[in-house]
Amino acid sequence: MGTNIARETKETKITADINIYGEGSYKIDIEDNFLKHMVETLAKYGNFDLKLKASGDNFHHLLEDVAITLGKAIQDAIKGKKINRIGQATVAMDDALVMAVVDLIDRPYVDVQLPDELYNHFMRSFALEARITLHVHIIKGKEPHHIIEASFKALGTALKVAMVSREHLLSTKDSVKWKR
Repeated sequence: MGTNIARETKETKITADINIYGEGSYKIDIEDNFLKHMVETLAKYGNFDLKLKASGDNFHHLLEDVAITLGKAIQDAIKGKKINRIGQATVAMDDALVMAVVDLIDRPYVDVQLPDELYNHFMRSFALEARITLHVHIIKGKEPHHIIEASFKALGTALKVAMVSREHLLSTKDSVKWKR
C-alpha cells in the first residue's frame, strides 16, 4: 500500500500501512471504539489510505503508542518529498469549532488544549514523532466529544493540504544536511 511500520513493546503491538496519496479508505482494528473512530476520522479527512491494527494492556498505552506509530508512519511517508508543507483547516461539528494548523517540517512543536488530557497526549505524541509543528485551537465548543472529533477532522484536513506534492521544495533554507 505505501509505508509499512510496526511497533511492539511489552505493553502494545501495533502495525500500520499508510499511503498518504490515497482516497481516505481505512481498515482500523483497535479495541477502543472512540479511539478507533478518531483514527478512522483522521484517515478519512486526511485522504490517506490506512490499515492499522493495535492492541495493548491499557487505554493510555494503546492511545499513546497508536499516536507514536501514526506519527512515525507520516514522517517516513513524507521524508524527502517536495510537499506544500503547511496546511490549515477550521472545522465545525455541532457546538464545536476547532482550527488545526500544521507545518510538516523537521521542527517538532505542539500547542494543543483539548478537553481530555489523554487526547492532548495523543496529539503531542503524534506531532513529536512525526517531527511536525502542530497547533490545535478550540475556537468554541462545550461537548468534549464534538471538540475532540472536530480536532481530528481539522488535523486530517490540514495534513491533506500540507502533504500535496509540489514541484519545488518550500523552504528558504533549501534542504537541511547533517554532518557527524
